[in-house]
Amino acid sequence: MLKHFLTGLFAVGLISYVQAQATFPRNGVYDERPGLYAFTNATIVVDPQTTLQNATLLIRNGRVEAVGTSVKLPAGAVVADLKGKRIYPALIDVDSDYGMAEVRAERRAFTSPPQYESNKKGAYYWNQAVQPENDASLLFKADAKKADELRKLGFATVLTHPHDGIVRGTGALVTLSDDRENSVVLKPNVTAHYSLSKGSSTQTNPNSAMGAVALLRQALYDADWYKRAGNKEQANLSLDALNRIQALPSIFEVNDKLGVLRADKIGDEFGVQYIIKGMGDEYQRLDEIKATGASLIVPINFPQPYDVEDAWDADNVSMAELKHWEMAPMNTGRLAAANVLFALTTAGLRSKADFWANLRKAIENGLPEQKALEALTTIPAKLIHVDDQVGTLQKGRVASFLITSGNLFSADNVIYENWIRGKQYIVNQKNAADLRGTWQLAIGNRSNLKLNITGKSPEKPEYQIQADTTKITPKVAVSGDLMSIQLQLDKTKPGTTRLTGYRTSPTSFKGDGQTPDGKPVTWSITRTAEATAPAATTAATAAVTTMPASATTVMFPFVGLGNVRKPQPQTMLIRNATVWTNEKDGIVSGADVLVQNGKIAQVGKGLSAPANATVIDGTGKHLTNGIIDEHSHIALLSINEGSQSSTAEVRMADVINSEDVDIYRQLAGGVTSSQLLHGSANAIGGQSALVKLKWGEAPDAMLIKGADGFIKFALGENVKQANYPNPNVLTRFPQSRMGVEQVYMDHFTRAKEYASEWAAYNKLSAKEKAQTTAPRRDLELDALAEILAKKRFITCHSYVQSEINMLLKVADSLGFKVNTFTHILEGYKLADKMAKHGAGGSSFADWWAYKMEVKDAIPYNAALMHRQGVTVSINSDDAEMARRLNQEAAKTVEYGALTEEEAWKLVTLNPAKLLHLDNRLGSIRAGKDADLVLWNANPLAIYARPEKTIIDGAIYFDLQTEDAKREAMQAERARIIQKMIAAKAGGASAVKPTFKRARMWHCEDVEGVIAEGEEGHSH
Repeated sequence: MLKHFLTGLFAVGLISYVQAQATFPRNGVYDERPGLYAFTNATIVVDPQTTLQNATLLIRNGRVEAVGTSVKLPAGAVVADLKGKRIYPALIDVDSDYGMAEVRAERRAFTSPPQYESNKKGAYYWNQAVQPENDASLLFKADAKKADELRKLGFATVLTHPHDGIVRGTGALVTLSDDRENSVVLKPNVTAHYSLSKGSSTQTNPNSAMGAVALLRQALYDADWYKRAGNKEQANLSLDALNRIQALPSIFEVNDKLGVLRADKIGDEFGVQYIIKGMGDEYQRLDEIKATGASLIVPINFPQPYDVEDAWDADNVSMAELKHWEMAPMNTGRLAAANVLFALTTAGLRSKADFWANLRKAIENGLPEQKALEALTTIPAKLIHVDDQVGTLQKGRVASFLITSGNLFSADNVIYENWIRGKQYIVNQKNAADLRGTWQLAIGNRSNLKLNITGKSPEKPEYQIQADTTKITPKVAVSGDLMSIQLQLDKTKPGTTRLTGYRTSPTSFKGDGQTPDGKPVTWSITRTAEATAPAATTAATAAVTTMPASATTVMFPFVGLGNVRKPQPQTMLIRNATVWTNEKDGIVSGADVLVQNGKIAQVGKGLSAPANATVIDGTGKHLTNGIIDEHSHIALLSINEGSQSSTAEVRMADVINSEDVDIYRQLAGGVTSSQLLHGSANAIGGQSALVKLKWGEAPDAMLIKGADGFIKFALGENVKQANYPNPNVLTRFPQSRMGVEQVYMDHFTRAKEYASEWAAYNKLSAKEKAQTTAPRRDLELDALAEILAKKRFITCHSYVQSEINMLLKVADSLGFKVNTFTHILEGYKLADKMAKHGAGGSSFADWWAYKMEVKDAIPYNAALMHRQGVTVSINSDDAEMARRLNQEAAKTVEYGALTEEEAWKLVTLNPAKLLHLDNRLGSIRAGKDADLVLWNANPLAIYARPEKTIIDGAIYFDLQTEDAKREAMQAERARIIQKMIAAKAGGASAVKPTFKRARMWHCEDVEGVIAEGEEGHSH
């Protein structure tokens, strides 16, 4: 039978080769045999829901012809009896770069000029990070070494694509057989691929995360325009390809759990449900990710423990890193419990050899085995619409399957064979002799040696020699009836004794060899006792150490001082406080404020507490509304898209970082709302995000719903790149202050023409529109047209009087308004003109002399503008200053003699007015949002501290519980550090921690570029 089967295996290899050669010339004898094989008496897992006992799998010419318990064997079939063994569908990986060229992200030299245009020659898109024309099936080159590595893990099929760029082109479904590419590629153009990483592109745009979002959105709108009308005006191979791939399953690769939400939001805009390839931290935002409805591709590349034996090293590991190390193996189990559809991938593994160990670890931490099998077979096949080909062993499917010793997920399971399209690949010998047991070993005149052979399975034996009280670990190789042994027999005499021999009976071997000094020696072993076979185990039944509740608890956000539960609005009555109303009642002593349903319900004295209300004693304390920061750069992943003079298309809402600890720090300083602004790298920057500092919520939940749109403009040194670190490579327009003026004139002239074109189209009847092509959607001009239509409002970075005058004149001449001049340190010189124009001023209290254009700054600036009728606020533009904006406001009492109420309005009611939110925020009045701060003293006093910071009726900072919160964090750190130390002691490979400082963004900072002395940057 064995000879018969081996002959059959040769036939399989030959038939596959013949099929591959069908269109190639044949040199030599043509030998065509039917690829007909029957595997009988096996436990066959047809699919994750169907397992057959004592069943037969029949394959013919690389396809499943029949599977069942009563399959009739046709004449001529090669039969293999697999009694006691199992057959599974072979595994599928849908995020692979197998067969693709390595992507090298080239960095331009510091002295190189920026690259504004694409270097790709031909009729392609203007940005070389957009390359939908890439076709993986044309780029694919089989790689025998990588294919064998994946085959040994049980994979037979992968979806491969070039991991390069924002629009990456199409993926190809390929097998891991070692045939020609012609037969390896099962199906080309299976999927479309996207990311927010520009990859190998050296083009300057985009240089930020929000720029990448904007570029992708614009490319998708351009593709729509090209399909409707653009193809008549120009040839664009990229846009043509982008339209072709729209109907394919689309896979979007992201960098973290917030990226999942970001990608899904882009998909919602274009009516596409992306399949999202995540990073394994999805459990940290599980509710929000589940709500997207997206299917995921999830890696199991669990982080290594850190080497934290040194206490100083341990201080360099963040709470988030500690917690993620512990909880990452729980990710897939939690996704499965939440019914989130996901496939598993080997992508991101430090070594592919870690795959099974990590998968079993995931199963130990809650991933059901059936879900694991689904995630490696049926789900990936369904996600990319190839379930009619692969993923199961149903009739007609491609004959790609595994033969195993037992349960695929068992720690002692052995994969014997991986069949790919009916071709056999041997992973481990299927009928290996079981040598486990105790053997008497004699080497020369030493006959008192014992060889103990152990191991979880016959295929994976472990060897140890007992020589009196000494234990020796030899190197042993067994091939059929041959055995070779290498060992250091005498530790006092260095050198290796080499032995080679053969089996003389089922229980004995003998042979000869050489000692380290070259002398011949004979040897023999005889089994004296058989090993007791260990009980079969599965990953799910492996012992799991009992963990404390904190070990399975997610924090919101997933950083130190995160909340175990997200704060919830509550009914509360704050009694007998000094209430700074910012209304006509002014400052009222001994007053009460009732909060219900996230709103201020009543303000007065002697108010009654409703049932179940939390009553807070405000005696001796001051209650104000929350501080509003008109100019902030916290909680963002990037600040500047400075690649062009105007980047009005980018949106800060696309890059909100809800995990930024500065949110919590500023809550501790009484800040409840912020305008998150683009930086000042270009004349027309990006669109603002107006947020409430809801610590623990996801980015979209922080946005102030219904708020007006704002955008950042800039004047001065940053815009014309006067402070650029390498002036020899300046090429971006403008290079002068008069050039900045021309940018505004040009862009708003174009925006007027654009708005007129759309207005004319929108006036057409439905019938006329059907006969007319709509104009091309331009996201940059959309934002500028919104300014002209008074639907978006300008906050302009400014310092010098002459430039402020210039922009006022440009605005007046082109019919738009400047809502706010921010910084505005020379505002006192033209406050009358600002008031006439209707522009507000948001200033620093007393910053000056940090660069040339602020040399005329004075601390009386805010008061002087205020007295001219300008709506004035004090902003931070700095994460540290925002923690004490109450003190910044207080400075105007000293410098300008403002009253306390006027000073307090500079950081509350006035910024609310500048942001058009004073109907909801900025004062304490019934009906307004319950954004409140309870202070231990007069809020303008230097020793004042917030005791409670409340947003929409939920307490987001509570000084009373702060110490307990920090103690709990330290205890949790200590627990996980001890666990890491134990993991290293147990043999885990630990990595050295490195110091990482969270980036504190400033106006001119560009993502990925950190200048020397960054912490001291000016604004």
